[in-house]
Amino acid sequence: VQLQAFGGGLVQAGGSLRLSCEASGRTFGNYVMGWFRQAPGKEREFVAAIWWNDGSTNYRASVKGRFTISRDNTKKTAYLQMNSLKPEDTAVYYCALNYLKMATGANEYPYWGQGSQVTVSS
Repeated sequence: VQLQAFGGGLVQAGGSLRLSCEASGRTFGNYVMGWFRQAPGKEREFVAAIWWNDGSTNYRASVKGRFTISRDNTKKTAYLQMNSLKPEDTAVYYCALNYLKMATGANEYPYWGQGSQVTVSS
């Protein structure tokens, strides 16, 4: 499985960005696509995740109501729509995939895409 992330950039506080993550290679059955982020000097943290088959989702508390994770089955692409961005959302964002469960720990995801920088200015 290969994951390639797109999107990110610089935005003012209150603005919006959308990240995309395209899966390629042998993906099969049901799996979870997750988004994580890592700010300088901090550990990588869970942001949101989605079960591919039924679309059920999970979010970290601080992004609920602002971020939306979704997927397009035909394109094998997951999206993270980020609205009402805050400076504390600034981080490198990563997409990841696991076949087992709706996990929130980074070490539970064996497949990772490259990071996308998101910078929110105040």
